[in-house]
Amino acid sequence: MELNPGIFKAYDIRGIHGEEMDEGTAKDIGRAFVRVLARLRGKPAGELRIGLGRDMRLTAPAMAAALREGMVLEGAAVLDAGMVATEMLYHLVGSRELDGGAMCTASHNPKAYTGVKLVREGALPLSGDAGIGEVKAEIEAGLGEPPGGGRVEEVDIWDEYRAHVLSFIDPAAVRPMKVVVDGGNGMGGPMIGPILEQLPLELEEMYFEPNGEFPDHEPNPLLEENRRLIIERVRSTGADLGIAWDGDADRCFFIDGSGEFCDGDFVCALLARQILARNPGATILYDPRSSRAVPDLVAAEGGRSDLSRVGHAFFKARMREEDAAFGGEVSGHYYFRDFWNADSGTIPALLMLELISEDGRTIGELMSEFRSRYFISGEINSQVADQAAKLEEIRARYSDGGKVTELDGVSVDYPEWHFNVRPSNTEPLLRLNLESLVSRADMERRRDEVLGLIRG
Repeated sequence: MELNPGIFKAYDIRGIHGEEMDEGTAKDIGRAFVRVLARLRGKPAGELRIGLGRDMRLTAPAMAAALREGMVLEGAAVLDAGMVATEMLYHLVGSRELDGGAMCTASHNPKAYTGVKLVREGALPLSGDAGIGEVKAEIEAGLGEPPGGGRVEEVDIWDEYRAHVLSFIDPAAVRPMKVVVDGGNGMGGPMIGPILEQLPLELEEMYFEPNGEFPDHEPNPLLEENRRLIIERVRSTGADLGIAWDGDADRCFFIDGSGEFCDGDFVCALLARQILARNPGATILYDPRSSRAVPDLVAAEGGRSDLSRVGHAFFKARMREEDAAFGGEVSGHYYFRDFWNADSGTIPALLMLELISEDGRTIGELMSEFRSRYFISGEINSQVADQAAKLEEIRARYSDGGKVTELDGVSVDYPEWHFNVRPSNTEPLLRLNLESLVSRADMERRRDEVLGLIRG
């Protein structure tokens, strides 16, 4: 298959299997990745040790085998963990001090998709800005005859991974409660199921068996239509809370006992409280779309907060720069210094169970603190023909009186409200997130004003 340049994204390599990428593409990616990694590490390809994992997608076994073949052909030693969640590949790379890793996954995308997430040492991701473009360039330049000489070692990391993530909490602190868990037929079930079974929980499991057909719903709980089933189950069973994971299980999402979705920035604030209790005065990162609930809570708890650009590649680099203990994105990615600055879908779930147990209030009661003070719009997408021109128009309109910053798109801050508008990496869209600290009506009024400018 001829190389499709469109598969090389900002944070990974991804496309429709058989149309945009196939096993031949995967083999070439494996070869090119070894060459790029050898340069980054400053060592011969024959000295590289690279982790490999794959998710539950129907095409993943063949795609991962092709990736492995390509890496072996270039001389690398491949530690193959088999079918695992994405964060387990990060754990393999970080804990065994490997030179890098490749995870065959299309994350939360529909079943037709396949893809690869690539990391270097310390589970630091390759991105469109650093590394992924070089992989593309290697393939486009022609790979030639491979030197060969690599080898494969199959590894089992399940027990060591589970022991490590459990170390983030005191399991004895978790009290009995009823929890609905939705694995979305992804990797969440096998990853976290055996961990939760060690805790005094009454579990109501939904779609915990991996199934690349995704017969029940697409593995993206950030979309409202994919949350309906777990919301109904939480309400019908009288559960204390619900937890859902995306396809490769590196993100988790919470539903309170009334069936209301818990916004990611409010979850970030609660998790920051748990992290700061263990790491007094630590730095917490958040993204420019977030509610002011995050910096406000961090300050109240004696910590320091700072911003990062949106996206896991940027967050992980910034976590290292700032020696941050924790970082969180509105989208449900949560990062931990003691997990190689990587994102995890397991650790937030465990921390939330511990927090609810120790605090004594329900997750809904904890959320109500924020919902009654911080009125957020959620992310609203608008199709825009000329993103740059529209962003310039927004700068001009709000530069008088508002504080304008451009860490990621355009952010405008006033004392009682603020908003961020970011361009999509892949589509002609602008994404608006707005918050008022006055009232919901004030938020809606200001939201409509900014949307009028974006769409006008």
